[in-house]
Amino acid sequence: MDSEKNFILKEFRTLPGVGKAVAEDLWNLGIRSKQELSFKDPEILYEELCKLQGTRVDRCMLYVFRCAVYVSATELPDPEKMKWWSWKD
Repeated sequence: MDSEKNFILKEFRTLPGVGKAVAEDLWNLGIRSKQELSFKDPEILYEELCKLQGTRVDRCMLYVFRCAVYVSATELPDPEKMKWWSWKD
């Protein structure tokens, strides 16, 4: 694996709810840093992932995206908002 990609995937995995598979999803969506992620719309990321995978992805992924974007964009995130399930509809 490319060392730059490996570094970025590790960076993504520091976000709550983001493991290897979700980190790869973020990479496949063209995101290359937590800073870049901080400017993304979680709803659009979710829709793009559904298109990319050719199926309706479990809605929990949207909640993970909401959490990851919030944490990426917030200097001192609220601990309760660092749980993906806090971002349910």
